[in-house]
Amino acid sequence: MDPESLRNLLKAVSTGQVDPEAAAAELAAGPLGADGSGFRDLGYARVDTHRGIRTGDPEVVFGAGKTATETVGIVEALRRASGVTRPTLVTRADHVTVAALRERWPDAQVSSGAEPPTTNQLAGSPLAGDRRPATVVVGPLPEPRGLVVVVAAGTSDAPVAEEAAMTAAAAGAGVEMVRDVGVAGLHRVLAARPALERADCLVVVAGMEGALPSVIGGLVGTPLVAVPTSVGYGASFGGLSALLGMLTSCAPGIVVCNIDNGFGAGLFAARVARLARSESTHR
Repeated sequence: MDPESLRNLLKAVSTGQVDPEAAAAELAAGPLGADGSGFRDLGYARVDTHRGIRTGDPEVVFGAGKTATETVGIVEALRRASGVTRPTLVTRADHVTVAALRERWPDAQVSSGAEPPTTNQLAGSPLAGDRRPATVVVGPLPEPRGLVVVVAAGTSDAPVAEEAAMTAAAAGAGVEMVRDVGVAGLHRVLAARPALERADCLVVVAGMEGALPSVIGGLVGTPLVAVPTSVGYGASFGGLSALLGMLTSCAPGIVVCNIDNGFGAGLFAARVARLARSESTHR
């Protein structure tokens, strides 16, 4: 349940269309829980079932560090609380978790990209490249409001960019992706300028020296969220060079997320895009 659904329920009670007891039962079965706590204690996790009402954002599970059984259990609790009309997002899901989620929800959407495999992974399995963490959306995407354009500097940045894109879509924004337009070939960025200009918010994902957000920030006046990735050679320090480069950008109007944090960037961008479209509609 999100704020709009709650308002509709309360309006139906006020007009006599819904009995107060039925409304109370719906809230108890959903976001508030039978005891009104707003969370469900599964033993291994206290699942926040109240977030949708507070923020309007989709329910999210950080998959890294959790077993597949734990993740599926949390998603099931969230699905029961939010209903089947809202999506539930899982980030950083490993291949075992992805398989478990797909078995439980066959229509789940799974990102095509993932983090680059480590040397140990490559040494351990020739299939390691197919077993990289992914982003999963369970349930239908909401009707999009506003447009987020996610820009990936290189193909190696795609996993983080796809996490941002799927998060923004689950959070209710329309999404377009622009891939492989890094600063090593600036003509590629210029060719994508129409997409950059029609966006309500941009997410620009880059590793190495992290220069792409500065370039794009100097081309358009669209709100821009920069995401450094851990992609790069030794002196990139696992994304630190890109992070510092973005933080010290001379192009104004850029905000910066943490290294590889596509989720945070996608959620912020969706909020900006939704609000921008709502304000333009009400003018």
